[in-house]
Amino acid sequence: MAAPKAQEHADPQAELLAFLEGGEPLGPVERRIDTHGAHVLLTRDRAWKMKRAAHYAYLDFSTRDRRREALEAELRLNRRTAPELYLGMAPVTRGSDGALALGGEGEPVEWLLEMRRFPDDALLDDIAARKGLEPPLLTALADRIVALHAEAERYSGGDGAARIAAILDGNRRSFADVADVIPAEQAQALDTLQRAELDRCAARLDARARAGRIRHGHGDLHLRNIALIDGAPVLFDCLEFDAELATVDVLYDLAFLLMDLWHRGQRIDANIVANRYLDVSPQGAGGYSLLPLFLSIRAAIRGHVAAAAARSTGEETKIAEARDYCRLAADLLAPAAPRLVAVGGLSGTGKSSVARLIGAWIGRAPGARVLRSDVFRKRLAGVSPETRLPPESYTAAASDHTYEALFESAEDHLRCGSSVILDAVFSSRSEREVAQMIAERDRVPFHGIWLEAPEQERIARVSVRSGDASDAGPTVARDQSRKSVGDLGSWLRLRANRPLDIVAQAARAFLERRRR
Repeated sequence: MAAPKAQEHADPQAELLAFLEGGEPLGPVERRIDTHGAHVLLTRDRAWKMKRAAHYAYLDFSTRDRRREALEAELRLNRRTAPELYLGMAPVTRGSDGALALGGEGEPVEWLLEMRRFPDDALLDDIAARKGLEPPLLTALADRIVALHAEAERYSGGDGAARIAAILDGNRRSFADVADVIPAEQAQALDTLQRAELDRCAARLDARARAGRIRHGHGDLHLRNIALIDGAPVLFDCLEFDAELATVDVLYDLAFLLMDLWHRGQRIDANIVANRYLDVSPQGAGGYSLLPLFLSIRAAIRGHVAAAAARSTGEETKIAEARDYCRLAADLLAPAAPRLVAVGGLSGTGKSSVARLIGAWIGRAPGARVLRSDVFRKRLAGVSPETRLPPESYTAAASDHTYEALFESAEDHLRCGSSVILDAVFSSRSEREVAQMIAERDRVPFHGIWLEAPEQERIARVSVRSGDASDAGPTVARDQSRKSVGDLGSWLRLRANRPLDIVAQAARAFLERRRR
């Protein structure tokens, strides 16, 4: 059933829009984009934003001063991540003769934010639709978000659970306003699910708040607010109108992007971003276990926002979108028993590539935590994943320490309810036995996958590898070939000298059979 269409009112900014679109003050306006909170006018090389004279439960732009303050905050906050886009502000003035002018001598009647325009197809929203979100771009995106959070203003306090409860309270009120779109019983069932998850996670949320994980982040981090400019992802259009709304757990900030990807069916991309973020900004097993709740809340917010839009327009597509988000919010909290999967094989067999392609289908959203020995080795050395280590860093003792840290982290994640993929060579029988022992001790299923490829192909792969956490080259690949790995026991052996998608499909099919 269509939602009732809201009564239409005269637009108080109609005169200003007509003036700006007239072609003289800004130049020819090629397109106008209207959102719930702004009008954006696109010219050849500029984007001019005017805040809309709107008032919602969560946003008040009803006065000129409020709109100016919001634009000032938008300019300041977005220059953290996109200084090349955000140029400044300009007043629209009215002269003594009543005529409007851009930057004139008269009294300001409105303010515009001037931004540099980027190509229309540069939004990651469009790139995702074209299936163009390749792993290097996703890695760079995660790194950029890490950098924002590292520099962001920190909130001091230990009320992490209370702050999430306040978000749920706001959602409850918002759903009550759109009961003709989202039935009250559906909204209540979702609220019950989320509050039960919150109760289970309360201690972890409070601990993260005390540890400084609550920071003034982006606040609106989805694919329409990220652009690919000069080959790099640029975050823009952050939530500027309420610092409290944008001051959240950093993983809740990240969760908007992960949910957006998950909602589009791009689960592998979401899993890649989540794992890369935690690889370069370790958050602990407790942090990763919060992501299902955070994603669910983000989906619920999109649900009631879409429902509010449906009420004002009566569009059936908006109604369907709102209900779809609410179903997703509930699905994201569906239980999934944790599992431990080990992906092993000599260097150059494609372990990390296979782990990347199967991680999204294991455990709760956003999929399994992929723990890679190469990343842990770099972390123990105090360097970034892609920093190359000298040969003397690869001693037997260093390898033992790496595996110890890897196994310890795996146990922590399993005990927090997350599934884990261990990505390591596992050439030693004892290493494989320890992995299986961890699963038995924590009473979770264990599945081992062993990848095999001819030495010549492995050498060819490692010879061309760059920008990767692994330092293994041809010499290491040859040396590994001379050593026996022993009995693989119950591990599934897969030929890796085939197209990657076929290898990954075989691994997924094996894991699905074992799950059943």
